[in-house]
Amino acid sequence: MGIFTLGKLNTVPAADAPELVAPHVLAALKSVGLEREVGVVEIDPDLSDTAATEAEYDLTPETLANCVIVTGKREGKERIAACVVPSTTRADINNLVKKRLDVRKASFMPREQAVETTGMEFGAITPVGLPNGWPIYVDARIATTPLLIVGSGIRKSKLLIPGALFDKLPGVEIVEDLGREIESRGEQ
Repeated sequence: MGIFTLGKLNTVPAADAPELVAPHVLAALKSVGLEREVGVVEIDPDLSDTAATEAEYDLTPETLANCVIVTGKREGKERIAACVVPSTTRADINNLVKKRLDVRKASFMPREQAVETTGMEFGAITPVGLPNGWPIYVDARIATTPLLIVGSGIRKSKLLIPGALFDKLPGVEIVEDLGREIESRGEQ
């Protein structure tokens, strides 16, 4: 039996299925002692996008979170942050994130650059195991959600993590109203 069951997903501790987690993601979990407190479950990689995961595995929108990488420049130097928001929202990069990064303009990092910089597959980027020094802005609603589904670094699996554990990850800042409600959802 797994450590978490949510919808049709039944997980095992990430430490027990290292093949289902990107190596640097598992190393990051181990570095903060969460490799047994975070669950992992194999999924169909073609269903890794948020809406497909929700539909296929009988999940509610409140249990899914998206992690996006945002970039901006200040005095010629690139500044990068990760934003983790509920799947029913979109990260407020034009106001809140831009101010936190202290840049004139913030935007989503291009797909290829995000994949290369994080070492994670597109559709599986997670706040766990990101490069050192990056701020990770986490919407306050995430921190109070009992159990959330995020990427694992690879498309063939998902991590299930209690919201209260997000503040144990290096670089995490809990931010009020980071995610702005959207009417039609899809992958950010």
